[in-house]
Amino acid sequence: MKPVRIVVIAKAPIVGFCKTRLIPALGEQGATELAQRMLVRTVATALAAGLGTVELCVTPGLQAFDWRGLDLPGGLVWSEQGEGDLGERMGRAAQRVTSAGEAILLIGTDCPELDSGLLQRAAAALQGHDACLVPTADGGYALLGLKRFDPMLFDAMPWSTDAVAAETRQRVVALNWRLYSLPTLHDIDEPEDLAWLPAELRAGLTTSTQPHP
Repeated sequence: MKPVRIVVIAKAPIVGFCKTRLIPALGEQGATELAQRMLVRTVATALAAGLGTVELCVTPGLQAFDWRGLDLPGGLVWSEQGEGDLGERMGRAAQRVTSAGEAILLIGTDCPELDSGLLQRAAAALQGHDACLVPTADGGYALLGLKRFDPMLFDAMPWSTDAVAAETRQRVVALNWRLYSLPTLHDIDEPEDLAWLPAELRAGLTTSTQPHP
């Protein structure tokens, strides 16, 4: 049974750098506050799953932002995403982890519905499958689990479109890998997605005075 490493692909909560599509609804400060809350929640969820190593893979790098100032829990492993598009950055992490003999659960910080129970189910699925996927309602995915690596899953992917999950499934099938799909969840990316935001993440959030588009 391979050990499982959760790798959180994280963007620093910097005004104007993260959650920019939510700015029309929340303003720059509100969008940044929400990004930080979702990052903290994701880390706590990953640790609560009790699966083993939780790695925070960050951009910008550890010298370019005060990550320690976010007061995240201890026990995290830290790494940097490095250069390139999302596929290159995720692919490097997946190749590094699987080459070291671990399975990987790649997750972002945009999906509050991704709880520790689902992380445990994904890890369990990898015992009998090569890959697992938690799709999102916008056509992307909240989690990609892999027991092995192939660059085909990351190269020339139409990131930030509604084709990502479907294209990923097709590529897994083309590799003749066994895929396990978990229930579809909701990312919080666009103003209309805020309907799925849990009350505890919304409470006291700075809101914009800008009109809704």
